[in-house]
Amino acid sequence: MRALICGIGGQDGGYLARLLLEKGYEVIGTSRDAMVASFGILERLGVRDRVKIVSMAINDFRSVLGTLDRQEPDEIYNLAGQTSVGLSFEQPVEAMDSIAGGTLSMLEAVRFINRPMRFYNAGSSECFGDTGDQAATEETPFRPRSPYAVAKASAHWLVRNYREAYGLFACTGILFNHESPMRPERFVTQKIVSAASRIAGGSDERLRLGNIHIQRDWGWAPDYVEAMWRMVRQEAPDDYVIATGRTVSLEYFIAKAFENFSLDWKDHVEIDRSLFRPTDILINRADPAKAGNRLGWSHTTDIDKVVKQMCNAVGPRQD
Repeated sequence: MRALICGIGGQDGGYLARLLLEKGYEVIGTSRDAMVASFGILERLGVRDRVKIVSMAINDFRSVLGTLDRQEPDEIYNLAGQTSVGLSFEQPVEAMDSIAGGTLSMLEAVRFINRPMRFYNAGSSECFGDTGDQAATEETPFRPRSPYAVAKASAHWLVRNYREAYGLFACTGILFNHESPMRPERFVTQKIVSAASRIAGGSDERLRLGNIHIQRDWGWAPDYVEAMWRMVRQEAPDDYVIATGRTVSLEYFIAKAFENFSLDWKDHVEIDRSLFRPTDILINRADPAKAGNRLGWSHTTDIDKVVKQMCNAVGPRQD
């Protein structure tokens, strides 16, 4: 089997590449410029020398078409595009172009080539908006509250349309938050863990954060790429919510992270209202029952262990 991973340089791309290699796949990754891009996560996971990297611009239809035609993948995993909700408020056009436009380019190229290819699209729980006390399922209406979420919702409906109109094997994983030590510090979870580690190592810095009362369902990234692969291997394509089913506050995450370094977070954290987003999701909850029933998938790592493993990966240090 040959798999093409768009967005292989990120957290999910790296873990997915490792998983597929373990299963005997030939793995091809794409980058806008394969000659100059760095793939630190693939290096850290020990798989860089086993992955072929090719140049492809995901929102350029001719580039996508040529790549798929030359590489002839059996499976395509679309993990590319802007990944930051916060950044999407500053760069909304890029968010829509890279996420929705890139997904459309991929789907249209698959349809045009007309060879058997299975297509996975990385969706997002951000599409649901604020779920309150209602756990979101695959049938929950979308109420996106950021340019990123609007773009992900558009990509979701494009996948569904191409599946129904053209009979493509195309599916979307509606993934709730999932973390690992491979997260860069622009993600708040890694920002928290890294700051706690530095403070434990002697730094006198103050960690500045936005709204710590938001609540999320946080999982473990290696679990979630397993779900992606299981979706693509089903007899028929469908969309699935992937989550743990447990929601906790960001304050809970902060407390656990500092606790792992024997610190009281209240002594080191301050709230900065300039870091609040123009609109934000206060609570998101998930019901991953369909993934459990049909994919036989469930998470292996709860939030407490996620935090602990991220903390263990950085360790106390003095900068």
